[in-house]
Amino acid sequence: MAAAAGSRDVEFIRARSDKRQYRRVVLPNALEILLISDPDTDKAAACMEVEVGSFSDPEGLEGLAHFLEHMLFYASEKYPGEHEYTKYITEHGGSYNAYTSSETTNFYFDVNVDNFEEALDRFAQFFIRPLMSQDAVLREIKAVDSEHKKNLLSDGWRMYQLQKHLASKDHPYHKFSTGSWETLETKPKERGLDIRHELLKFYENYSANLMHLVVYGKESLDCIQGLVDRLFSDIKNTDRISFKCPSHPLSEEHLQLLVKALPIEEGDYLRLIWPIIPSIQFYKEGPCHYLSHLIGHEGEGSIFHIIKELGWAMNLMAGESTNSTEYSFFSVSMRLTDAGHEHMEDIVGWIFKYLFLLKEDGVHEWIFNELVAINETEFHYQDKIDPISYVTGTVSSMRLFPPEEWLVGSALPSKYVPQRIMMILDQLSPERVRIFWESKKFEGCTTSAEPWYNTSYSVENVTPSVIQQWIQKAPTEKLHLPEPNMFIPKDFALKEVTEKVTFPKVLRKTPLSRLWYKPDLLFSTPKVHIIIDFHCPLSSHSPEAYVSTDLFVDLLVDYLNAYAYDAQIAGLYYSIYLTSDGFQVSLGGYNDKMRVLLNAILKQIANFEVKPNRFSALKETTVKDYQNFNFRQPHSQASFYVSLILEDKKWPVAEKLEALAKLESDSLAKFLPNLLSKTFLECYIQGNIEPSEAKSIAQEIEDTIFNTPNTMFKSMSPSQYLTKRVIMLENELKCHYQIEGLNQKNENSSVIQYIQVHQDDASSNIKLQLFSLIASQPAFNQLRTVEQLGSDYGVWALQVLIQSTVKDPSYLDARIDEFFKMFESKIHELSDKDFKRNVKSLIDSKLEKFKNLWEESHFYWGEIDAGILKFDRVESEVALLRELKKEEFIAFFDQYIKLDAPQRRTLSVQVFSGNHSAEFKKAAAEADPPKTYRITDIFGFKRSRPLYSSLKGGPGRITMD
Repeated sequence: MAAAAGSRDVEFIRARSDKRQYRRVVLPNALEILLISDPDTDKAAACMEVEVGSFSDPEGLEGLAHFLEHMLFYASEKYPGEHEYTKYITEHGGSYNAYTSSETTNFYFDVNVDNFEEALDRFAQFFIRPLMSQDAVLREIKAVDSEHKKNLLSDGWRMYQLQKHLASKDHPYHKFSTGSWETLETKPKERGLDIRHELLKFYENYSANLMHLVVYGKESLDCIQGLVDRLFSDIKNTDRISFKCPSHPLSEEHLQLLVKALPIEEGDYLRLIWPIIPSIQFYKEGPCHYLSHLIGHEGEGSIFHIIKELGWAMNLMAGESTNSTEYSFFSVSMRLTDAGHEHMEDIVGWIFKYLFLLKEDGVHEWIFNELVAINETEFHYQDKIDPISYVTGTVSSMRLFPPEEWLVGSALPSKYVPQRIMMILDQLSPERVRIFWESKKFEGCTTSAEPWYNTSYSVENVTPSVIQQWIQKAPTEKLHLPEPNMFIPKDFALKEVTEKVTFPKVLRKTPLSRLWYKPDLLFSTPKVHIIIDFHCPLSSHSPEAYVSTDLFVDLLVDYLNAYAYDAQIAGLYYSIYLTSDGFQVSLGGYNDKMRVLLNAILKQIANFEVKPNRFSALKETTVKDYQNFNFRQPHSQASFYVSLILEDKKWPVAEKLEALAKLESDSLAKFLPNLLSKTFLECYIQGNIEPSEAKSIAQEIEDTIFNTPNTMFKSMSPSQYLTKRVIMLENELKCHYQIEGLNQKNENSSVIQYIQVHQDDASSNIKLQLFSLIASQPAFNQLRTVEQLGSDYGVWALQVLIQSTVKDPSYLDARIDEFFKMFESKIHELSDKDFKRNVKSLIDSKLEKFKNLWEESHFYWGEIDAGILKFDRVESEVALLRELKKEEFIAFFDQYIKLDAPQRRTLSVQVFSGNHSAEFKKAAAEADPPKTYRITDIFGFKRSRPLYSSLKGGPGRITMD
């Protein structure tokens, strides 16, 4: 074997819970590889990182690295069929992707374990002999341009490019990186360049000595090594030198700036950025880890806690951001309220006050040790994740760290070196800051435009003496360091499981609540997952009720933030969110201190009162979030219209906005007793917990919610248990809804064709899933679509989605119909071999094991939440698949899916961009063809249609009484 001497003997630092085997291998061509053997895995995966990114783009060919990433997917000399790689992976239960960053390009995939060798061979050809055929060039330039057009209206991309624009012009950080039609087609042509020739020349940078590969398989390490040896040894090593950044991209002139920028969406944001020495150079000491912990803290005495209490900000994040070992930035960013916008100078003053406090106070060893303890627990008890995430997360460590530290990277800082922390802190000075401030309020006040995204902005100088004035005038509320974290877990003992419960079971049932319980039999981890579903049927019976419940939930999270922040740092996570018929509290993490957190959350819910100052801040933010629906991508708007048409008790954004405008803190306070006077709790507890403790938690939940003196919660009678239901479309009728996009500056139009098939039924489920598997790759290749299989409240449907700047939605909809017509012959001519291969692929994906406690509990909770309770869904559907005959599958397709199927029920939602306004007018004026129905009044349409029955309450399902 061609392993370099001693390459087997790396002693990897690894998590105590990690049972996988690892080996470092270096091939004769200098390709460095990490092999991972996991006998328990259902999926195999690989990721190749190439040290060539957008910083290597030649002058005047912006986006060439990204374009090359696209082109490598097409075909190779060994596999000349177009899309052979993507087709093979999709047909064998896998997924694939790639991305280009500043200094690297990463390619990755996963696939069912039995098909790994063939998939890996196709993957290896990217780096050996790709074809990059001439006829693919224009298509992929269009794909890159389409991606760029989508980004043009994204504030994230726009602000990132603006930061790069205001940097040294001779540094590659300044460049535009993603590419467009202009940079890859128009301008090269004007200069007489052949873009394919430039592409092939650029590909020569892809040298084996600049590559790192992670390969994750089920076989032994020797077996995987033999495979990579055979498949990757032919990659050329041309001894390229990896790209190194020329110093830092910011010189003196780019510091001490205040940049005011005009965003597309509603919402004001403030970001302070400092250039710093990359802390990757001191990863064992973790200086930025220490500083971001304190500057980004949200507990009492923190920057955020104080500006939040003043009603100035909605969130705050602090930390280092970089892709490079040569330069880095530390940033503090936040979303401001309107009042916060008026107090920007005070907020900046506060931030610097806190930085000076940290300097004066010095570095505290107890804080560093607390972070070390948290990091060690997190590392050693990390949950297993899917192989594709694992390989992509590990590959960059190979470039940055010595081999023994590839698995841990910078996750375990352990050296306490206070001078290093002070060194970074000294760099966070008024002399070195850049302040980026985004707001629609700057309309008409900007003086410049960034050339690539046309973002309007203006720049002012902000000197240290000005910042000194801001510091002096900032209010005098007391900033202080956090208290020791009481949530750090100490007890990791595993509870004894006496009764082996395969599926969740009902442990306790009262008129107020029901408790489902399942012990952890698979993962042996000291963690628990608790879900408390508050079923409140009055939560969505009107737009007013919906927005009131929404704000109630937001306020709950807001009130808990300062207290529960420490719990989140220590690995205890919680969320509270709106559901279709109430709201839900979900907690997960180490079981040691879980009850302390749960108790605090329950008390906050039971003793809830509306605080007018927080109500105003949250209402203002919610209004802006609803207004931002107008700026969503057209496919996202189309998706919303689909659910608006099909779900009962779903309200238009305009009606929610209107209701929100009228909502005041006192009207919310009056609404809540009404909302909570009908409540039933569905509880689910799974993990490292005994049945007796689960019962006592359920009792505690019930007592705190229903039996405390001030509580507004009352029980609900069985007759009041209502759930959302889905509109039933009509056989052989195609309904269509056409509307203009809400942001006419967005050049994209979109169509979603939704084909409603059946209500949850094992036999129909597998046939629909099989069709989706067989059709997804051809649909993508022909239509560039996203095709999704979905189940809303137990009603199964197939969705085909296209977004395009070139063609209007009516045309795209006709293309989808054409695809189904063409695909009919493919289904009817399906060979026995192809049918069996697809069935096997679907069986493999169904039999994929849960990787962690959260995956398992989400599956079981999904069954409880939908009221279906098919806990053995996988086993029963696999058994049916093994017996499925090709004729039955074709009969199902003919009955429900093909274009003129007798039970085909179709809804087409079409969103027209400003580019296609003429086509919209034409479509609106056209007469409807036979067997079609134009929806002009969504609610009139909904009232005229029957509903599917709810799965909650049918025979053998969940019932209230």
